[in-house]
Amino acid sequence: MLRLLSTGSDLFRSFSNLHVIKSLQLFTHATCSTICLAQVNLQNNQNLEQSKDATEVLSKWGCNDDDLTKIYSRCPSLRNADAANVQSKLSLLSGLGIGASDLVKIINCRPRFFASRINSHFDERLSYLTSLFESKEVLHKAIVRNPSLLLCDNSYDIKATVLIYEGLGVKKSDLIQMLLLRPTLIARTSFDNKKLEFLGKTGLSRDSKMYKYVVTLIGISRVETIREKVENFERFGLSEDEIFDLFGRSPHVLTLSTNKVQRNMIFILGTMKFEAKIILKYPHLLYVNLDTVLKPRVLLAMRIRDMGAEMKITESTILRTLRMTEERFLNLFVKCHLKEVADELMEFYKRTKEAKRLAQSSKKFIHKGFPF
Repeated sequence: MLRLLSTGSDLFRSFSNLHVIKSLQLFTHATCSTICLAQVNLQNNQNLEQSKDATEVLSKWGCNDDDLTKIYSRCPSLRNADAANVQSKLSLLSGLGIGASDLVKIINCRPRFFASRINSHFDERLSYLTSLFESKEVLHKAIVRNPSLLLCDNSYDIKATVLIYEGLGVKKSDLIQMLLLRPTLIARTSFDNKKLEFLGKTGLSRDSKMYKYVVTLIGISRVETIREKVENFERFGLSEDEIFDLFGRSPHVLTLSTNKVQRNMIFILGTMKFEAKIILKYPHLLYVNLDTVLKPRVLLAMRIRDMGAEMKITESTILRTLRMTEERFLNLFVKCHLKEVADELMEFYKRTKEAKRLAQSSKKFIHKGFPF
């Protein structure tokens, strides 16, 4: 009996010692982990303490004095921003391959970028954007052009916009191209029955090369703005069918202001003596700058014709000059003459080109928001 009690006592001491040993091991492991974590936190705190302000953080990240000047001129409040906050967001940008020069473009586009929420659900948004743009290079370019893609509440808007355009027949590759071309596409897209009616009037099929341009321009434009531009063309005698046909063949006409179209059309009809329908065949007449290209070159061509020079100035000749570079135009229409004649034409051309628009200094500019 005593032997059994002795054996039991030994076993109890063995189990107790084993429990103590395990407890000590667990305590030691936990202590080591705590110490390591504390060391990491201490190191991070030391790194943050080393950068006392945003200027130091940005400088260590790679921004030179010129970059800092551009950044602070666009966002002066960033000078007083929390260094830890700036550091955390820069670390996310570094992972995307965004450097100092890209950061200048981002701040220029969105001055309050560092005041916005980026860290929240960042991995989820990045995963979706990577699958959408399909390559890091394209994603990098898209983010620099539209930093809002990284903001917290935009991922669902992106998904909804992508679904809208896919439903309208825009291929994914074409949509990516449009997202790069028009950075505000995500934020400004909206469609209703009236816009879909406008799209149908252009007569474009979904396989047309111009379709992606037309559908995105209509998507980001206001219905009232489109109506205003249609009415502006109608004042010059064009029918609604002709106008929407013009939009389908040259979509960027939708981006021109009514004032620019009016000024160019008045010169085309009044001075060039063309019919309004000439723009249906030559839309570039609306795109060229009236004061620096259209008026000086047309008036010079008319001057050459009035001088009775051997050079024949026809309607097609005048239209062709508008597509030329400045150097080529001067070589073909000015420098080809004798020196005296060339000097006279050059003086006339410069004087016409430098002529200021009447009452330009007193003109009142009315900001109407998004131009389309």
